Amino acid sequence: MSFSALGIVPTLVHAAAELGFAAPTPIQRAAIPAVLSGKDVLATAQTGSGKTAAFALPLLQGLLADTAATPRRVRALILVPTRELAAQVGDVLQRLAHPLAQPINVAVVFGGVSINPQMRALRGAGDVVVATPGRLLDLLQHNALTLAAVECLVLDEADRLLDLGFADELARVLASLPARRQNLFFSATFPPAVQALAQGLLNAPLRVDVEAEPGTAPMVMQRVIQVDAPRRTALLRHLILTRGWQRVLVFVATQHAAERVAARLNRDGLFATSFHGGLSQGARKQTLDAFKDKRWDVMVTTDLAARGIDIVQLPVVVNYDLPRSVDDYVHRIGRTGRAGERGLAISLVSADTEAHFRLIEKRQHLSLQREQIEGFEPTQLAAIAVPGNGGIKGKRPSKKDTLRAAAKAAETA
Repeated sequence: MSFSALGIVPTLVHAAAELGFAAPTPIQRAAIPAVLSGKDVLATAQTGSGKTAAFALPLLQGLLADTAATPRRVRALILVPTRELAAQVGDVLQRLAHPLAQPINVAVVFGGVSINPQMRALRGAGDVVVATPGRLLDLLQHNALTLAAVECLVLDEADRLLDLGFADELARVLASLPARRQNLFFSATFPPAVQALAQGLLNAPLRVDVEAEPGTAPMVMQRVIQVDAPRRTALLRHLILTRGWQRVLVFVATQHAAERVAARLNRDGLFATSFHGGLSQGARKQTLDAFKDKRWDVMVTTDLAARGIDIVQLPVVVNYDLPRSVDDYVHRIGRTGRAGERGLAISLVSADTEAHFRLIEKRQHLSLQREQIEGFEPTQLAAIAVPGNGGIKGKRPSKKDTLRAAAKAAETA
């Protein structure tokens, strides 16, 4: 099937081909006709499945067809959780819109940079605004734009928008929108918070759930290597050098860990850099661009890079620290094995994190073999599961067990 068969006009079909969208993916085949018909859509699909083009193409076509558009007004609003995703989505929209005979202005706004250039850019009216919620609220407070004419709202990575502190900001943005509009929710997961929001905002939506298809699903080999926690950095260096990995994305838990691990790898002779929310927007963009251009061997990052970042032909992802949630695990390993490429995702598991990884396996319906690397065999014993209560016990008793033992001793005294 072609994009033309889905109803996309020839100019946009050609623009999509220039961006490498040769044929529609499953999520695009399911969503594009519904968006073109004006329906609300709630779509979930695996990371790297082409969700951006699934809403970008029909959205732009709808703006082309709207000859009665109000001048100097925002007609479509796309909300995203991170600066990097805002830049990526904005770039796709701008490149798709560039060859169109009818000019469509795409404005990209996010925090971490000066607000003044963004306010000046909006004086020319953005037909489409791609924004993070916080910066959008700042611009509304400065009267830099109005949302009264928005015809289409897109929530990209809707689940992440409801994480952390985004829920309150999102509610304030929604209050500034007209009641009658098309709503498009796109996400890789569909947690209860997204379900609740969808029920309140979407009008008889088309529900699209796209399962991985042979030949289109990310082909990611998942491996688990056991190692003592203090030896993870040395093992990571050993794997990079002995396996000949050209680029590696390493996930850690904190900004401090990103700086520390990157510095250690640099001291050990690798070209490594850190990437996290503590860096300025300019530094983040420079670092990410350099990693994409293969000027760094290793980029050590927090979950900031787990979503909305597309790195072409990234061969390896390493979970140096395990993610807090199963969803984060899915998004992390989804950075590799994209667009039909093969990828490798390695998790470094120590005695202290074995129980947590078992939980990830359970919820992902996985059963991965534990591996050990010669010279890096773990010396610490993994915690053992306690039958019956689902808890985890190690060699030392828990606080609860200590209290139980004390109570029992008191009874028999």
